Amino acid sequence: MKPLADVRIIAIEQYGAGPFGSLHLADLGAEVIKIEDPSVGGDVSRYVPPMAEGEDSIFFESFNRNKRSLSLDLSSEQGRAVFEDLVRSSDAVYSNLRGDVPAKMQIRYDDLKHLNPAIVCCSLSGFGMTGPRATEPGYDYILQGLAGWMNVTGDPDGPPTKSGLSVVDYSGGFVAAISLLAGLHAAKRDGIGGDADVSLFDTAVTMLTYVAAWNLNGEFVPKRMHNSAHPSLVPFQNFETADGWIVVACAKEKFWKRLAVAIGRPDLGEDQNFETFADRRENSHELLKILDEVFLTNTCEYWLSVLADAGVPVGPVYNVEQALADPHTIARGLIVETDHHRFGRVKQLASPVNFGSHPREYRRAPIRNEDFDYVMNEILKYSPERVAKLGQLGAFGVIQKSAESQEHPDAESVL
Repeated sequence: MKPLADVRIIAIEQYGAGPFGSLHLADLGAEVIKIEDPSVGGDVSRYVPPMAEGEDSIFFESFNRNKRSLSLDLSSEQGRAVFEDLVRSSDAVYSNLRGDVPAKMQIRYDDLKHLNPAIVCCSLSGFGMTGPRATEPGYDYILQGLAGWMNVTGDPDGPPTKSGLSVVDYSGGFVAAISLLAGLHAAKRDGIGGDADVSLFDTAVTMLTYVAAWNLNGEFVPKRMHNSAHPSLVPFQNFETADGWIVVACAKEKFWKRLAVAIGRPDLGEDQNFETFADRRENSHELLKILDEVFLTNTCEYWLSVLADAGVPVGPVYNVEQALADPHTIARGLIVETDHHRFGRVKQLASPVNFGSHPREYRRAPIRNEDFDYVMNEILKYSPERVAKLGQLGAFGVIQKSAESQEHPDAESVL
């Protein structure tokens, strides 16, 4: 039995951060029922290019496998009634909406505890449900700038630079998943749920960690470092070789001693100007000039071999294709495949979250409203007459057979 096989989560989510967090819970066995707004064609990520066609996209696939989909108009009285029935039989309500929206939609704990005292309500928003920015929309790029990340990323002579990935979104998703799991544990122990008010802003600011502590407790001013260097440890950065780049990480004094010998410059390891972390930081300009010249004398393959054999932490600077093809990527089972009705066999990445020896199983992301019958019949146990009446009253939006549902009768799409 998968670790979260007895957990049901109602996910009012869209795009990246929220779906990324619940993806890992779904991979661990949680039943994640994704609520999609019929008035806008469901989750906007269904339409994100490239590799997007109709209501399917590879972007959507990468964030929503192993989930179920239900189109539900939460703004309608009848749609709200269906949602409340789901709350009664679920463990958590998970959302990623603007900070002031959970209160407006009445999906906080105080709004739902009369239905289920143990319900856990996890809200992941840009800025949280309190504070002067609570009503502002928050996106990864905005947060990378606002939290100071861009100011310490990139070359000193270049502009402020974002990470090549949406790291705030992904980290926020992980923080939300951890918060939700903490809430589930407390609810199981105490019988009482509660709110988890999580934000991308909180996530991004707190990930400044030691850099923030240095700034708060002294005169340290964080800045962009040449060749992605560590702000205090030297050498700990990218170095250019004769045919590419490598990363050398001397995070301990013993690694520096080994490095000096490995590059044929044992004298550097004995030089008092470079003896300690503090010395090498103080004289970094002189030392890095020497190392830059040394590493340019040979290839990446050469230096990776020489330094690894010497016990110096080192690695290549891969492109994405090389990273995915690395033997360790394959050995760890990080590339998985699902069968898709439009794209055929889809390759994507496994979740790094893991527990136990249960076999990993991967099911493609759901067609919009694919699990309508399952939710109505198996979870809510509504009669056909009640379902029909709810549909007539607008609980599910305007029901129309899409091309997908015609090809797959179990997927009645609600547009």
